[in-house]
Order: sequence, then C-alpha cells, then structure tokens
Amino acid sequence: MGLLQRAIEAGGIPTIGITLQKAVTEAVKPPRTLSLRYPFGHPLGEALHVRQQRTILLEALRALETIREPGTILEPGYVWRRHRFD
Repeated sequence: MGLLQRAIEAGGIPTIGITLQKAVTEAVKPPRTLSLRYPFGHPLGEALHVRQQRTILLEALRALETIREPGTILEPGYVWRRHRFD
C-alpha cells in the first residue's frame, strides 16, 4: 500500500490509507494513514451503520487535509461497538 500511495503522490495527488494493522503500516511507511482498532473486513466500521461509516470517512478526509508530516498515522480512538456516532 505504501509504495502505491507514494507513486500516486509523486504525481501530485495526495492520498490517505485506512489501516487495521498499525504495526504493518509502520513498517510500510505510507504518506499518511488513519488507524482503527477494528476487526478485519471492517475498515469503515460496522455494516449498515451509515453514521459510523460517514464519520470515519470524514475523519480520513480531514486527516488528508491536515497531516503535514510524511508517515503520520492518526488514531482517532474509536472503539468497536462501543463508540457512539451522532
């Protein structure tokens, strides 16, 4: 993922990844990443929970605009099945 993101960014297009495996992401070093402690297969949250998915997607887009340091991994702190999304 990091290699692909870096290639896209070399063309002038900013990228952000969403990861469920922070340790792997730290090793790959993509330009910027949102890290969630969610189960595999659920990078945007629980199925059919539109508010949750929208919140995570908007968080990733905000991070895309605000992260300036290459290799930054942002952890918003959401908790699987416990965090309330309004």
